[in-house]
Amino acid sequence: MSARFDTVTLIGVGLLGGSLGLALKRRGLARRIRGVGHRPETMQKALAHGAIDEIAASVADAVPGSDLVVICTPAATVPAYLDAVRPLCGKSAVVTDVASTKRDICAHAKRAWAGPYRFIGSHPMAGSEKFGPEHATADLFENTVCFVEAMNGHAPDAHAAVTELWSALGARAVPADPAAHDLLAARTSHVPHVVAAALARLTSGGGEALRAFAGSGFRDTTRIADGRPELWRDICLTNSEAIGRVLAEVQADLSKFEAALANTDSRALESYFTEARDARRRLIEP
Repeated sequence: MSARFDTVTLIGVGLLGGSLGLALKRRGLARRIRGVGHRPETMQKALAHGAIDEIAASVADAVPGSDLVVICTPAATVPAYLDAVRPLCGKSAVVTDVASTKRDICAHAKRAWAGPYRFIGSHPMAGSEKFGPEHATADLFENTVCFVEAMNGHAPDAHAAVTELWSALGARAVPADPAAHDLLAARTSHVPHVVAAALARLTSGGGEALRAFAGSGFRDTTRIADGRPELWRDICLTNSEAIGRVLAEVQADLSKFEAALANTDSRALESYFTEARDARRRLIEP
């Protein structure tokens, strides 16, 4: 199966779902895109923005006849949508999602669906602190990484279709074990968001006295704390084990820093910042 689809259904058409719809249409990868969601005003915005071609009244109306179904809702709601979608899909339909946690979702699909599996979990590493279809863009996925659930009893054509889909949208599709993915996401995305939120919370109640000190450094390190609280609540609840493990490492690291500070250990303090700088450069610089 190629990455071109006759009918695509998007369940949830916010920033990611809306951007997916726009990207599919720009590249001619879908003839018709249906959208379904529980907020009528959001659906109307998605339609007006050109992210979808039609609004379906329900999942039961949206899914039948679809070649591709993409669940673009918060992670905690994906399993329930998988259960709703399963009996409505045709035998050749492909199903994926865009949630940023994968272990629970993929395990649920394995329990509920018969093999060879036609649900393949996806996580495009793209997004913004902004939300809603009015902020959707057709180039959101370009030059990004999209993790795709590694082959594990999947129908080969369905797995190939999801991999080819993200590649066609400009992302680098990377296979990943769901549990390994969640730990890596905790290190590079989820815990950084928790830390950004903690830093932002330090200023609550500071009023105008703090405003003059909130320069570019504060804005850069706390930008992601401006994201949707309910989205991040669900991410934390669906990846609590990995997030807790990484938070413990952060706390241990901060304890070492605190000890160096209390001991006025200049060498240890400089080493701390040097190691941090070098680790960042190794990770993000070419």
